[in-house]
Amino acid sequence: MSFDGIFTYAMVRELKEKLESGRITKIYQPYKNELVLTIRSGRSNHKLLISAHPSYARIHLTEESYDNPSEPPMFCMLLRKHLEGSIITDIHQIGMDRIIVFDVKARNEIGDVTYKQIIVEIMGRHSNIIFIDKERGMILDSIKHVSMSQNRHRSLSPGQPYVLPPEQNKIHPFEATEDLVQRKIDYIGGKLDKQLVNTFAGISPLFAKEAVYRSGLANRQTLPPSFAGLIEDVKSGFLEPQIITADSKEIFYLLPLTHLKGEKKTFSTLSELLDRFYFGKASRDRVKQQANDLERFIANEIEKNKKKIIKLEKTLVDAKNAEVFQLYGELLTANLYQISRGDKEVEVLNYYSEDAEKITIPLDPQRSPSGNAQRYFQKYQKAKNSLAIVEEQISKAEAEITYFNLILQQVETASPKDIQEIREELAEEGYMKMKQKRNQKKLKPQKPVLEVYQSTDGTEILVGKNNKQNDFLTNKVAKRDDVWLHTKDIPGSHVVIRSTEPTEETIKEAATIAAYFSKGRHSGSVPVDFTKVRNVKKPSGAKPGFVIYEQQQTIYVTPNEEMIIALKK
Repeated sequence: MSFDGIFTYAMVRELKEKLESGRITKIYQPYKNELVLTIRSGRSNHKLLISAHPSYARIHLTEESYDNPSEPPMFCMLLRKHLEGSIITDIHQIGMDRIIVFDVKARNEIGDVTYKQIIVEIMGRHSNIIFIDKERGMILDSIKHVSMSQNRHRSLSPGQPYVLPPEQNKIHPFEATEDLVQRKIDYIGGKLDKQLVNTFAGISPLFAKEAVYRSGLANRQTLPPSFAGLIEDVKSGFLEPQIITADSKEIFYLLPLTHLKGEKKTFSTLSELLDRFYFGKASRDRVKQQANDLERFIANEIEKNKKKIIKLEKTLVDAKNAEVFQLYGELLTANLYQISRGDKEVEVLNYYSEDAEKITIPLDPQRSPSGNAQRYFQKYQKAKNSLAIVEEQISKAEAEITYFNLILQQVETASPKDIQEIREELAEEGYMKMKQKRNQKKLKPQKPVLEVYQSTDGTEILVGKNNKQNDFLTNKVAKRDDVWLHTKDIPGSHVVIRSTEPTEETIKEAATIAAYFSKGRHSGSVPVDFTKVRNVKKPSGAKPGFVIYEQQQTIYVTPNEEMIIALKK
């Protein structure tokens, strides 16, 4: 675990330096388990993200923007009532646990000073944010309610006293001298890293493995100074926050992990590290939850159209036998004298063939000779007429598959706010019905919100991440001489450079953005077309987001998430 007690200690120190004595000016709850507080401190505004997400629980300063609900949740409104305008008097950690306490001084409705606490517990799926009346030690509310039936040790519900999680009775690592480490570890018992974790509070397997690795041949002479040295680095603030990427997996920590091999990127602060590490991760997780039914619906539509094409292609094969039916009809007409009612087949000479070979024609014994001939002429006419219809149906089914593959790609790169627009589009196109909550007011249609990036030279780059945004960007926002980009023959976003003559570097950066927000995101080399907006046309009756273009040039780029983060405005 990366966010251990040691990491919490360092994060508290970083937050104390930036936020202590600061004033809480704004409080938002953009998602069910997350808060964003704006704190005015040191003549600057700081955004503090506090997350009790079951998979991505964390706390750090952030530069990310979050979309807020039109109606704030009850927990958010309670915090606003008590905490907006309040002063943070202290930030501290409980022991070496992953528990951070914000002491806050505020004034109530009649102007009396009150003391409250925000307690952040970072404990995986049990993470929580608890709001407490400090003077009474009573819980006013929490972002997650936990009853006694769920946790026999303590209840986290309004009106209950706040009780700390059970103590693990481990040694505080800052008290660990080399002599203490030497005495507490059984060097013959093996698994030294697990012994460190079980002996000292706040130590994660990552920290313990690093201490063992740095000791070389770990024994009672080498391990104690290695462990104590890492602890001293943390106490003294000699940190080097890093993200290590190995085998497509990312791990973060506040110290260099020399026991792990892979690409390493260093950051100046823990907050900067976490902002980068969690970039898009929590958002994609929320999208996955919100769009689970949507992805299933799209997959079903794609499969349905694939099966339809298989059936139509079988019909097409039959339709292409039209000439055989015509031949049978004409040969039967010329040989009526050879056929009697009740015959199941007749063998005739094929005088249309150069070899004049004999062929056998199946007959309907219930029909007269001329009736059989007429039946084949009717089958010929039907097959001939259906040929054009079947080919048109196949073309439509293929277009549907292309459309739904595009929607699927947009869901994969969508933010939570984009999902609603995708649902609206599918409802407008008649594919699904929008669910409306009871007593919910019908909202006025909102203009799509585009993502904005800025190239290295300062040129603005706009991105549409779904078809509504793509149509709005290309047909409403972009000027005729702006430069338009899209991945070549790959589902993806419309991208527009707000410049008539962008530099090669800007075109390359915009192309990288287009490749990143496309189905080719994980490819090594993605072709991206670019042309002037005036060369982009939407055919009459075309589906949302569909355009044709000409006079394009093609550039090959490799999607790069680091660049996307750097260019995000």
